[in-house]
Amino acid sequence: MKKFSAFTLAEVLITLGIIGVVAAMTMPTLINQTNGAQYRAAFKKELSVISQAVTLNVALEDFDFSDLTGDDNSGVGTLSKLLQNRANVVRVADVSTIKGEGYKPIFAGDDRKQAPETNDVAIGSTVTDSDPTGMGTKAILFNDGSMFIFDDTKVKACSETGTKCSGWFDVNGMKGPNKETKCDPKTGTDDGNCSVKIPTDIFPVKFYDQTILPNSGAGRAVLYDNGNTATRADSSSD
Repeated sequence: MKKFSAFTLAEVLITLGIIGVVAAMTMPTLINQTNGAQYRAAFKKELSVISQAVTLNVALEDFDFSDLTGDDNSGVGTLSKLLQNRANVVRVADVSTIKGEGYKPIFAGDDRKQAPETNDVAIGSTVTDSDPTGMGTKAILFNDGSMFIFDDTKVKACSETGTKCSGWFDVNGMKGPNKETKCDPKTGTDDGNCSVKIPTDIFPVKFYDQTILPNSGAGRAVLYDNGNTATRADSSSD
């Protein structure tokens, strides 16, 4: 009579337990990496969307960021109006409204200014975790779920030689983590470089004339797929 060898129930349970422990240890990292790759791609897409919108507006209406007046009743008008006419906007809301709907962004603090460039726009001390209204007054929500936040009344005459304007992308809108991308912790003494291995979903941006660019070292590191440094110059004439 032949004897068949097989795993006992105890051995199977032990094996499954080990697999479960390994999965529990590795899955959060894999999820973060997957989300980070999505945020990275989405940030590049949003920069392109806004750039294409203003380029189209120049072709059709012959005005760009430098011609904005910050007043819909005067001249060219507001950035909100431009985007509504040239991009797939599904909703325009006050920042106070989306804050009331549960939007609670987390900011990177001083990390946003690592690897600053001479024409980076000051973001303002009013932007804090407890008071996100300092981000701006208006939120533009696009059909892909992303959101662009800025101060509609202050975004005017945005030019390279004059006043550069600023705003924020949240590349997945109201959904979490609603956290500003920051530079990875430093391991040496060189504070001028910035690397970002796993970005999050909020990015400060600056814009002027027909140009829109990251407004932080972390944003530049993400734009240039830079896991090592963000000290290279912007691709414009900055």
